Amino acid sequence: MRYEGDIYRPPSEAYSYILQITIGCAHNKCTFCGSFKSKKFRIRKIEEVYEDLEMARRYYRHIEKIFLADGDALVLKNSYLMDVLNKIRELFPECQRVGIYGRAHDILRKTDEELIELRDNGMGIIYVGVESGNPEILKKINKGETREEMIEAVRRAESLGIETSLTFLSGIGGRAMWRENAIDTGTMISEMEPTYASFLTLMIVPGTPLHEEYMRGEFELLTPEEVLKEAELMLENINVKKKCVFRSNHASNYVSLKGDLPADKERMIEQLRVAQKHSEMWKDERFRML
Repeated sequence: MRYEGDIYRPPSEAYSYILQITIGCAHNKCTFCGSFKSKKFRIRKIEEVYEDLEMARRYYRHIEKIFLADGDALVLKNSYLMDVLNKIRELFPECQRVGIYGRAHDILRKTDEELIELRDNGMGIIYVGVESGNPEILKKINKGETREEMIEAVRRAESLGIETSLTFLSGIGGRAMWRENAIDTGTMISEMEPTYASFLTLMIVPGTPLHEEYMRGEFELLTPEEVLKEAELMLENINVKKKCVFRSNHASNYVSLKGDLPADKERMIEQLRVAQKHSEMWKDERFRML
């Protein structure tokens, strides 16, 4: 198993074998993200990927989940992805699910037949960094995708039997747009009906365009209490009809939330209201850096 640069994976893939099939992120223009700035996007040779899989087979007795990295590996053509999935099935018949990072445009570029082909050959979940449901914020952070495109992409994947796991950023609108971020993100999740949704809290990364805005005084971070108030308003505006597993227990979050929507909505809202009045419940800033 050979890796180039820092490797990122979703928390739920903690026990998965990570297979790096691309280097970097094909978009790599989001103003808040520094994860792939040191990498120039490229596709790994399929022979190298096969070698890594064969090496993993020799090292690991049993692998149930495999995650395909880097940033938006779903950008690859189906022919390449199918070569990878076929090799996985050949070497790891016990593998129950393959996961991948993808952008809305990656999903929309593929036909229904192509997505079904991936699903039928093991790809069970697509992780999408949505960040915000507000159109203006999406433009400001240079997401490169619209609210409408992301809603369409997620609904399409889910309708074809591929689970989606979405991440949103508390505080990404700054103090100027926290209310818009909360309301529009909540209504967006309601329209998307994803299988999983996670709320992370913005942490400004040095060297990014957003960090430069912050240093110039053009972007104000939310206080911990404001972050909790934003999360409360966001939850109030989520009205999903089918079960959505909701998590806000990332290292960046001040208060940990876990529940299923809509069943646990009121309980989590009450938890946030109590936390706003009791700062001793907030995670120490030192531990948010871990």
